Parts: sequence; structure tokens; C-alpha cells
Amino acid sequence: MGSRPRFIDDLSSAASDAPGPQSTELLIDDITLLDAYSRTVIGALERVQQAVAFIAVERRLPGEPPERGRGARGGTGSGFLFTPDGYLLTNSHVVHGATHIQVTLADGAKFDADLVGDDPGSDLAVLRIGSPEPLPHVELGESSKLRVGQIAIAVGNPLGLQQTVTTGVISALGRSLRSNSGRMIYDVIQTDAALNPGNSGGPLINSAGQVIGVNTAIIPGAQAICFATAIDTAKWVIMQIFAHGRVRRAYIGVAGTTTPLSRRVQRYFGLSAQSGVHVMEIVKGSPAALGGLRTDDTIVAIDTQPVQDVDNLQRTLDASRIDKPVSVTVLRGAQRVELTLTPVEQAG
Repeated sequence: MGSRPRFIDDLSSAASDAPGPQSTELLIDDITLLDAYSRTVIGALERVQQAVAFIAVERRLPGEPPERGRGARGGTGSGFLFTPDGYLLTNSHVVHGATHIQVTLADGAKFDADLVGDDPGSDLAVLRIGSPEPLPHVELGESSKLRVGQIAIAVGNPLGLQQTVTTGVISALGRSLRSNSGRMIYDVIQTDAALNPGNSGGPLINSAGQVIGVNTAIIPGAQAICFATAIDTAKWVIMQIFAHGRVRRAYIGVAGTTTPLSRRVQRYFGLSAQSGVHVMEIVKGSPAALGGLRTDDTIVAIDTQPVQDVDNLQRTLDASRIDKPVSVTVLRGAQRVELTLTPVEQAG
């Protein structure tokens, strides 16, 4: 017999490659999961998008008289309402030094904004706009409960493109980041949700639509390495600004990162905390340097109060400890060391 026509062989091959019942079920499961993910992102966005604002600022050029109609340079960023009576959170570097701030809400309404308080140390600022009606506002979450790998959704106005949404995951927690002013920002969230200029000050939210961070910075030239100030830090800064108009901090001059403590280490040293702060950098001539703190030390307590993470360290070093000696407990290799430092007030 002669050979079969080639098209019959091709049909047979195609039939053998066609998905069977099991692979079809897997495909349907994948589609179901993707649809569920999409619905999650859409639902989270719907909870916050009306509260996300576009911020435009004017700054006077150095030496330019304020009464002249020219000489102002502009800038833009993002922010979000966190109360119904018009308080917004944004980045300090977005509004610092501004002579005029205008806020545009999602519905197009424009407001002149007042700067309530500015904290370059955390790169956060609080604004206020006036409205006769209650305004849409976000729900603040708890960054202390975050886990690496959680969904992260960034909302903002990159490059002036309003209401832009990007998604990713929490890549790391407890980072330290040097701000534009040269100060260290502690307890920073790292995410791969894409950020661009103009995203600064916008919310980073979880799958429930709760704000877990304030989008802060990107690393130029890097891919998918973006940062947000943790919302627990932001809550503390907001309270300080409401109380004092600024944030007063005790300063010891260290940069560190949150590090877990093994159960063996906890038992050996009798520690209740499951983590501490690993010292990565010490400022020359600072209270930490003068008090004998070393890089690679792990801070576990201040005045017998456990220090579990960078945010906890920052909160512990409040205004009450300025110019007062404090006892700092550190783990140094296989030793537990007690040091005495005298914090000073953080400049600016």
C-alpha cells in the first residue's frame, strides 16, 4: 500500500497534542484563579480610589521676591485622605518648601491645601483641605502584621497620569532607606509594585483595600525595587504632628534592619522578643559611636524594654529620652552586652 497523505499524519499529531479532560480542568482552574485575583485588585482599588489625590506644588526660586508673578518652579506627587474632614498624608519631599499646594481629588474637585506638619525624618507630611461635606477617606491597616509575599497594590499619579494602579507583592520588611535629605527612614517596606516619579505619597494597599504604607522611593536603574514607609510609622508621625506640629526624636546615630532571633538564642539569653535590630551603620561621632555600639551588634532592649524591630526602636527613642542616659542591651557574638548612650535631639 502507498504511504498515507501527509495531512492525515498532521491531524493525528494535532489530536495527540490536544488537551485532555485533565488539562482542560487545569486550564479552567487557572482562569478561575486569575479572575479571583482580578476581582481582589478591583475590589481593593474601589475602596480607596476616591480618596487618592493629585498634588501640585509651587516653590519659589532662591532669591526671587515672593511678590513677583514669576520665578516659581512646580512639582507633583500623590497623597490620600485619611479622615473625612480633609486631612491628607503625603511625602515630605513632595511638599517641603512649597509656597502653594493644590490638591485635586478623583472627582476633579480642586482645593488649596495647608501644610499641617512635615517630617523629613520619615519623609511624611500632613496636609489639610477645607470642604463643607465629608470627604471619602481610606482605612489605615497595620504594617506590623504584614508577611513577605502578600499582595501589594500601589495607587498614585506617576508622571501626572492620575489614578494609575500597579500590583506586586511585599518583597521585604524592616528595610532602612536614606531619604533625599540624607536622613535614614526606618521600617521601610520593599515591594515590586512598580513606582515612578509622581507616585510619591500615594498609598500602598493590601488585598482588603487597607493602606499598609506610603509610597516613597525607587532605586534609579533598578528593576522592581520600590519602597514605602510603613503605615504604623505613619500613624505615629500623624499623632506627633497633631500634638506638636512636628516630630521630636531622640537620635543615637545608627542604621539597622529587623532581624529574627532563633529560639536557641532567645532561650540562651532569656529574651521574650522573637527579633531585634541588626546594626548596619553607625554615624561617626554620634551617641551610638561614643557609647561603644558596633556594627553587627543586635539591639534587643532599651531601658529593659524589648526592641523587636526598627519601627519599635524609632518609637522608643521619643522626645522623652533626649539628653538622658539610656541603657541599651545588645547581642555581640555569643555575649550579651549592656551599654549606656545619651541620645540627642535629631536635628531638623
